[in-house]
Amino acid sequence: MEVRLADLLAGLSRLADLGFGLQAGEALRSCALATRLARSLDLPEDDVRAAFYTALLHHVGCTGYAHETARIFGDELALNVAAGRANPADPRDVFATFLPTLLRGRPPLERARLALTTFTRGNRFGEAYTTAACEVARDAARRLRLPEAVQRSVYHVYEEWRGGGVPSGLAGDDLPAGSRLARLTGIAVLFDTVGGVELAVDAVRRRGGAMLDPWMAGQFAERAQALLGEIGASDPRALVLEAEPLPVVSVPDQELAGVAAVFADLADLKSPTTHGHSSGVAALARGAGERLRLPPGTVADLEVAGLLHDVGRVAVSDVVWEKPGPLSAHEWEQVRLHAYHSERILAGSERLAALAPLVGMHHERLDGGGYHRGCPGTDLPMPARVLAAADAYQAMTQRRPHRPGLAPGEAERRLLDDAGNRILDADAVSAVLAAAGHDAVVARQEPPAGLSAREVEVLGLVAEGCNNAQIARRLVISRRTAEHHVQHIYTKIGVSSRAAAALFAMEHHLLPGRDR
Repeated sequence: MEVRLADLLAGLSRLADLGFGLQAGEALRSCALATRLARSLDLPEDDVRAAFYTALLHHVGCTGYAHETARIFGDELALNVAAGRANPADPRDVFATFLPTLLRGRPPLERARLALTTFTRGNRFGEAYTTAACEVARDAARRLRLPEAVQRSVYHVYEEWRGGGVPSGLAGDDLPAGSRLARLTGIAVLFDTVGGVELAVDAVRRRGGAMLDPWMAGQFAERAQALLGEIGASDPRALVLEAEPLPVVSVPDQELAGVAAVFADLADLKSPTTHGHSSGVAALARGAGERLRLPPGTVADLEVAGLLHDVGRVAVSDVVWEKPGPLSAHEWEQVRLHAYHSERILAGSERLAALAPLVGMHHERLDGGGYHRGCPGTDLPMPARVLAAADAYQAMTQRRPHRPGLAPGEAERRLLDDAGNRILDADAVSAVLAAAGHDAVVARQEPPAGLSAREVEVLGLVAEGCNNAQIARRLVISRRTAEHHVQHIYTKIGVSSRAAAALFAMEHHLLPGRDR
């Protein structure tokens, strides 16, 4: 059996929407608009295809700089919304749009700090953010086996028509058509959502010739009423599936986990303390399902559910996830809703919708004390019990901002206590612990890309968010030596941002403690 890649991306594109602070479904509307606009302009089908996928994946790299953004500006979702509505081609829009949107509702001292940070660090921050987002998006397109034209298009989607943008400073017709279309329609859909067609046309026109292709901007303005009206009156998911360029791309069902792994890593990329979490849960859930002799189809579904169980984390700011102290009542409510967001993301795909209830149950407990629904044990099937135990074990053994990671033996003890107290299912816990294989010796392969053992160690610290000075202290080496290691690593794996390096480490299972 095969599943359409567009169906999977229709649901999983919601991860990019929520992770950027947009309404779920914005990427679908942008994709439908970009495809229709491209065809109305009689562009080559290769450009139509690039626009189709680039619009779906436009903001997929937004998690790549979430950690740094939250550390510098606070709520990274608020900053994304402010940046998305501002016109970077017009310096006056910093005062007219960006700062008012970013500072709304903040205390006076915080407003002053953020304004000062914007003026003193804004340009450097913007370049670093965009570089990370573009590298992460390009890598996601590569792992999804999309054509090179699509990979190039998502990489350049934030460039500006007038040139001088990031990551490569391309200008004019040197910019891929798919990039130009997706950037335009992303803006159009955003402002249509905010204030309707007239506001969308005005926003596109004001950016034409600087940020956007002026010819495309003009052509959109002429067609906007009809195009946006059609999209607004229809189910955007159905429009996307109908508009998918031929030949339709399908994924064998047995390769579904490979697609899920891409989005699992994108979600885990949001915070250094969650890198590799979802792949670890998936491995434990699959191993436990096999030990419980669940049907092969159920085991395969458990693996995919393990990979995608935490995609809803992107809808909650890193300010909450990385808070070192106790959470407020409001922050806890946001945390409890991440399971709901995961469920809703999967519900956007016909194939993944069957797994949505399972994913939404990964924090439920037998005593009814879990979330987000507070289901009692009678409502929890065995796959949900396995997923809950696998998630609990994996989370316990990983460092979090408010606590260190537990040693495997201590995690085992706590899991057994929860089983004894009828919080977690005893059979599921036993199977997960067996799958964890505490005493197993794992045969290690040679690291990829010619990395040395020391470089793998440094890569783990880079992924964790350490700078050169911190790496030097942790490894008891000079700062200059640490800097050389980082430069060599970036050169070998072909990246220039921490986010892309972390994604490489997750893809190749190079992070400490992630080899189960």
